[in-house]
Amino acid sequence: MAAHSTQEHAVDAEDDGRAPDDPALADFPERAPDTRRWCFADQLGPHFLDDPHQEVLLVESRAVFRRRRFHRQKAHLVLSALRHRAAELGDQAVFLQTDTYGEALDRVEGPVSVCAPTTWGGRDFVLARDGLQVLAARGFVTSQADFATWAGGRSNGRRGRALLMEDFYRDARRRHEVLMDGAEPVGGRWNLDADNREPPPKDGRSPAPEPWMPAEDEIDEQVRADLDRWEADGDVSFVGDDGPRLFPVTRRETLHRLRDFLDHRLAAFGPHEDAMLAGEPWLAHSLLSAPMNLGLVDPVEVVHRAEAAYRDSVGDGAGLPLNSVEGFVRQVMGWRDYIWHLYWFLGRDYREGNALEAHAAVPDWLADLDTSQVDAACLAGVVGDLRARGWVHHIPRLMVLGNYALQRGIAPQAMTDWFHRLFVDGYDWVMVPNVVGMSQHADGGVLATKPYASGGAYIDRMSDYCGGCRYDPKKRIGEDACPFTAGYWGFLDRTREKLAGNHRMSRPLAGLERLKDRAEVVDQERRRGTDPF
Repeated sequence: MAAHSTQEHAVDAEDDGRAPDDPALADFPERAPDTRRWCFADQLGPHFLDDPHQEVLLVESRAVFRRRRFHRQKAHLVLSALRHRAAELGDQAVFLQTDTYGEALDRVEGPVSVCAPTTWGGRDFVLARDGLQVLAARGFVTSQADFATWAGGRSNGRRGRALLMEDFYRDARRRHEVLMDGAEPVGGRWNLDADNREPPPKDGRSPAPEPWMPAEDEIDEQVRADLDRWEADGDVSFVGDDGPRLFPVTRRETLHRLRDFLDHRLAAFGPHEDAMLAGEPWLAHSLLSAPMNLGLVDPVEVVHRAEAAYRDSVGDGAGLPLNSVEGFVRQVMGWRDYIWHLYWFLGRDYREGNALEAHAAVPDWLADLDTSQVDAACLAGVVGDLRARGWVHHIPRLMVLGNYALQRGIAPQAMTDWFHRLFVDGYDWVMVPNVVGMSQHADGGVLATKPYASGGAYIDRMSDYCGGCRYDPKKRIGEDACPFTAGYWGFLDRTREKLAGNHRMSRPLAGLERLKDRAEVVDQERRRGTDPF
């Protein structure tokens, strides 16, 4: 998920609840070139090594897939990326296929180092391992040390000074000199979100050409055969469709996709980045989140290449639109980094938040991505796209899937796990703040200033789903009443006491009080529950 542009995002600089001596948050050393580097499956790029010739350990753990029911294409992507990296490195790497990480480490002699993993559990594991040297995390534009310095400066002895995402993003652009003209932002404005909120093109076509797609090879063929065998043996279980690999698994493929995006798609990215089209799943999005989250390319390189493309285009007279370039840079070095740092800053217990007391289970139809009984065009379309590809962009995630779960009162921890398992770019650090904080408002407003709940009018304005749907986004009662429109009022009724102190919810809650058919709407939605609609 990426930041939706209509809300402020802020965290209290002094209210993070972290244990200051938590070993997972230590100031780890930066380098250990004279060791073998263990690279996790999300640390596969060359920037995770201290020397291009450094010896490497790669581990493929079967137990990882046994513990959770992942999307089939996510499992394929991770295994393919690991095996491709092992093939690239050849004799430089020891590649072990074992049941657990511990079994692999027991078989390796000599000093081993690892860049700090991206999850609390991963860091606890490596820190408990004798003889394993843990280094500072990599793969993000702003280091954890720099974020700690910035966050500490924000508090400045005055409680309540917020860690605004906008302030963090501007600081990062200054420090890394991205899209800057001296001390000022290129174009004179830091934030061009106001230019990037357009509905989809009226002709129903994507504003950009089709993205470049990778070609599968013998490694992919073997991965598919192994996954088929494991599933047939009952060892693991997957959800979602198998299909051709859609995302890069090597640095070479990732750079190819990046070049294709910069050359052919970036210009169209900004204006319609929040739009949805039923027949155009990619629109002008970069499709780089999965390879970046596998660690195949350093995001610093991504933003510098985007800036170079912009400056070159201005010099050539063509001129990439600044709102598109800034919007992309904001996603990579702003929101992505901000979410990563909040995962650690907000502490181990943040994931347990449930401020709105949502306790419903993920319904079976959603767990299985089964749309056979779903009539709502937006929900059927988005879940069907997820089943087919393991990916939809940030607005279907937030305003269809997340909005559904929020309105229906599904437990935020269950939805966090669901997003983690079923998206090819889903990782714990990605989904905990995005789902608990932004999507489900389960932190009570720590991350987002109000819930991301909306009726069918938003979906109607920002997509083409509603035109052919059996439900009417303007109606809240009856057989053809939009479940999102009715569900919005049901959500407000259920959570009104918990949201009463939020000044940004005063107008919606006042509207609820004036709703003449409130009792009828609430009863209708209570009976509907989490059934497919």
